[in-house]
Amino acid sequence: MSFRSGLVAVVGRPNTGKSTLVNALVGTKVAIVSDKPQTTRSDIRAVLTTEDHQIAFTDTPGFHKPRTPLGSRLNQLVDEATQGVDAIVQVVDAAAGVGRGDAFVYERQVIGHQARTFCAVNKLDLLRARREIPQLQAAAALGDWDEIVPISAKTGDGVDTLLRLLVDGLPEGPALFPADQVTDQTLEVRLAELVREKALAVTREEVPHSIAVVVEDIEREEGITRVPATIVVERDSQKGILIGKGGEMLKTIGSRARAEMEPLLGTKVFLELRVKVLKEWQGDPKALQRLGF
Repeated sequence: MSFRSGLVAVVGRPNTGKSTLVNALVGTKVAIVSDKPQTTRSDIRAVLTTEDHQIAFTDTPGFHKPRTPLGSRLNQLVDEATQGVDAIVQVVDAAAGVGRGDAFVYERQVIGHQARTFCAVNKLDLLRARREIPQLQAAAALGDWDEIVPISAKTGDGVDTLLRLLVDGLPEGPALFPADQVTDQTLEVRLAELVREKALAVTREEVPHSIAVVVEDIEREEGITRVPATIVVERDSQKGILIGKGGEMLKTIGSRARAEMEPLLGTKVFLELRVKVLKEWQGDPKALQRLGF
């Protein structure tokens, strides 16, 4: 039996469920998930390996009209992620309605590539009977797809169908990553992202967009891992919100993050959280570089 392998870019406007879909496709949590737009800030690779095939999915930031240097950099990551891939999956949100934002993504990120193209019409679990038909028609009107697949990344409905279609079109070739590798993210980045996910879940308005997290110098001892993490925000008022009255907000973020870190690391975790203000970092090229963007 011949082995097949390939690269698949997953694109779409913000908040369509790209990260949830990538996690469902590979069967494990690789990308963090939240209901806040622009949660994904890097081109994360998630790798699925079986006996006869390997697919490296690239989860990309939501493609949008940027208002900051950070937004421009995130769009650039999407541009880079769609180059030289074997397939592009554009995820659209059927519950919110397929519309102009999806057409913008299709025109900028799907047209003109040699790759096979798929439209994953997501969040069908939020629609009542027959409401999916207009959304599937709207998806078809976006462009010339190889396949349109109705799915719910949250419940898993249709995900196996999408995966089978992707595998069927893979070229023959060797594995691109070691069989036991599920992501190209460093451990430090994965841990930082878990902290950011929990911080996003408890904050609102402009605060989630202003949060970045840095983890450095993990220390492993017998039975315990020390994880020093710095949460970066743009203003003193945001720092106060994240710490909370009597430090309660920070404790909540820490306990929720630690609960996911411990199974990942296989040890108890001592998570040291601190909050730092880096003024208007989203618009500062030097700050963006320091934070790894």
